Amino acid sequence: MNLLNLFIKYVSLNVLGMIGLSCYILADTFFVARGIGADGLTALNIAIPIFNFINGTGLMLGMGSATKYAILKTQNKNNEANIIFTNSLIYILILSSIFIIIGILFTKNIAYILGARDKILNMTDIYIKVILIFSPMFMLNNVLLGFVRNDNHPKLAMTAMIMGSLFNIIFDYIFIFPFNMGIFGAVLATGFSPIVSVLILSILFIKKKNTFFIVKPNINLKKFFEISSLGVSFLITELSSGFVMIAFNIVILNIAGNVGVAAYGITANIALVIVAIFTGMGQGVQPIISINYNNIKNINKIYKYALILSFGISILVYIITYIFANEITSIFNRDNILELQKISVEGLRIYFTAFIFVGYNIITCIYFSAMDKAKPSFIISILRGFIFIMPSIFILSSIFNMTGVWLSFPAAEIITSIFSFVFFINFNSSKKY
Repeated sequence: MNLLNLFIKYVSLNVLGMIGLSCYILADTFFVARGIGADGLTALNIAIPIFNFINGTGLMLGMGSATKYAILKTQNKNNEANIIFTNSLIYILILSSIFIIIGILFTKNIAYILGARDKILNMTDIYIKVILIFSPMFMLNNVLLGFVRNDNHPKLAMTAMIMGSLFNIIFDYIFIFPFNMGIFGAVLATGFSPIVSVLILSILFIKKKNTFFIVKPNINLKKFFEISSLGVSFLITELSSGFVMIAFNIVILNIAGNVGVAAYGITANIALVIVAIFTGMGQGVQPIISINYNNIKNINKIYKYALILSFGISILVYIITYIFANEITSIFNRDNILELQKISVEGLRIYFTAFIFVGYNIITCIYFSAMDKAKPSFIISILRGFIFIMPSIFILSSIFNMTGVWLSFPAAEIITSIFSFVFFINFNSSKKY
């Protein structure tokens, strides 16, 4: 298969799969908005940072270990590659045990710290508790997806992600409406979704078509940090999403109250789907880049294809969002609250201008990670996730109120893209490959 066809195959399958995976939260947003209303939407929005953190931890282990696995396989170091897989499973066991303990003992305190109060506190507490208890399956799913994708089975990975999401959508409806289970029903459907995905991925092991196996582990901190460094950009992206959401919630509560937070929840959760498209593109090119580890010419061709595609998608998404912002917002505005509608429409039209730069930054970040260059990948992630977005939120909101809140995301991504470009030029001119 030539390089362009390989790119189309991997990227299309991973984009479809990531869109499906991102619908975990979007489905919750839709059904909670329609079934519970603005209070449920506010509780969901406050609790989502915890989901971001768990998902990010799973992506860090999954993408980091799968990237290292692919590079070792190209070097014919098969046993070392299998040790990476085995170690990643043990890391999941250790980390998920901590998450479950926190889920049993401390969720109400966490919900309060995140800003939940009164009846919203109870709903937020329930959502966080269930997400933490199901954390082993979220992380296992992310790790298996990474290895299956790098084991030349992108179609199976896509199928697993889509079927997990489809389960979530169907049971969100069943649990919230016919069963009248409220926020607990929404998060229960989300919790079971990765289990469905893992069961589908297990077909590879049942048919014995996998080339990665459990072997005697070699656990040490050095190996953990080696894996984590290659996947840390994903953790930072997810973790920063959580922290940014907390910062947005605090600022918006002071400017526009709970209605403003609900409006931000609509905008941010739709944005998650668009970000998932670019993440899917990055995950699609990662195996191809890692396989071509010693061929910089092929690697840069793949990088160019990804940038052209991301630019086209971002322009199309913005045109559609701008034209249909009112209709999109109405879907989530069950009670036809005029203020909610107005804030959300403005939010979509300003917030989504960032996506041209979001695609460029995510793909460049994954480019470096797939090349076993953790440092520039980490820096890009930390710049867009914390360094630029946090000051932008507080400075621009203090000047322009809600308009400033929406402008902070594009501002941070634009500044980060300058650094991404400089890193890429310096790396390619240095000839260190």
